[in-house]
Amino acid sequence: MDATTLDIATPEHYERNGYPHEEWTWLRRNDPVHWYERDNVDPFWAITKHSDIIAIGKRPDLFLNGPRLAVFTRDLPPPPEGSSRHLLNMDPPDHARYRRVTSRWFTPRSVSGLGDKVARVAREVVDRASAKDGGDFVADISAPITIAVIAEMLGVPRSHWDKLFRWTNEIIAPQDPEFSADKTPRETSEGARLELFTYFNDLAEERRKKPTDDIVSMVANGEVEGDPLPPVELLSYYMLLVVAGNETTRNAMTGGMLALLEDREQWERLRADPSLVDSAVEEVVRWTNPVIQFARTATQDYELRGKTIRKGESVCLFYGSGNRDEEVFEDPFTFRIDRQPNPHIGFGMGEHVCLGAHLARLELKHAYLELAARLDSCESAGPVERARSSFVGGIKRAPMRWTIRGSA
Repeated sequence: MDATTLDIATPEHYERNGYPHEEWTWLRRNDPVHWYERDNVDPFWAITKHSDIIAIGKRPDLFLNGPRLAVFTRDLPPPPEGSSRHLLNMDPPDHARYRRVTSRWFTPRSVSGLGDKVARVAREVVDRASAKDGGDFVADISAPITIAVIAEMLGVPRSHWDKLFRWTNEIIAPQDPEFSADKTPRETSEGARLELFTYFNDLAEERRKKPTDDIVSMVANGEVEGDPLPPVELLSYYMLLVVAGNETTRNAMTGGMLALLEDREQWERLRADPSLVDSAVEEVVRWTNPVIQFARTATQDYELRGKTIRKGESVCLFYGSGNRDEEVFEDPFTFRIDRQPNPHIGFGMGEHVCLGAHLARLELKHAYLELAARLDSCESAGPVERARSSFVGGIKRAPMRWTIRGSA
């Protein structure tokens, strides 16, 4: 391994090889605060240790979200200034003010009340999959579950759910040729963003006139400091809820199932003892780590492990590396559904911890409970296809053969 040539930023590398665990392991051991400079990306400090990621994540006064949301290669320039403004690129005090607009929907108490609804969605999706001898786990199981849950919470009609799926893919992985077609990455992401904005602008107008019990109504009629949400912040809120509520949970669910099939002992343990499902979900999040990285920008010089991060320089927090840190996790490259303790950082850390973490856990829980109860056999039926992205660990296809019992 050579620090001058290792690759932790190129989307094609993630698409071909999955997460760069070999590179991250080398960096944790040899250069955990590494200055990464290549021709295809603006330079940044690569932060790969669990404790350092937490320390930086808990200091929004020293490390800003705003200027650089994540590390992208230069063929995907940042969106036009002022075109989107949401929780992920807000800093205090605005971040807390805007988070409060929907936070009551995502508290543990509120989410627990959705248990029956999420269980119903999982059962209906698995019912449909049981009619076939196999298929694509993404298209047949994980995507339908996650889209249905977030779409019902938003109040989006079923006939429009396919739009949410397409917009999510194009916004998250615009460098993937399958999603970009003959357009540039910038044209792909901007086109999807504008379509989504137009759709939710119209839907918000309807909800202002006739509010219903859904998140679109809450945001459309919400206030920050006594004023309605400005147009860009309003529409960006919907974009974040659609993308984050669908993409990350879908990929965790798929990646977790692949891990369970690869380690049959763990799968059989879950089937025999469903009470392990909660710890299994936490291990799935640690193992799959759907959001690969976020970036922060230093507001002043900062010393870390003998290195000086200068004011204005970017740091990149590689959560997937932190979740394999040998100093934190015993045998970190082993998938164990009963792992305790499990202080993973798959949902982030600090004030930017994932708003929908409890909802994601609930969806994963009911998906695996339904499958553990009804999946009699399952095996891979072809290679896994990953999205071309160094930001989110997207799994486009996971072909499988299965036998699923009908629901009781």
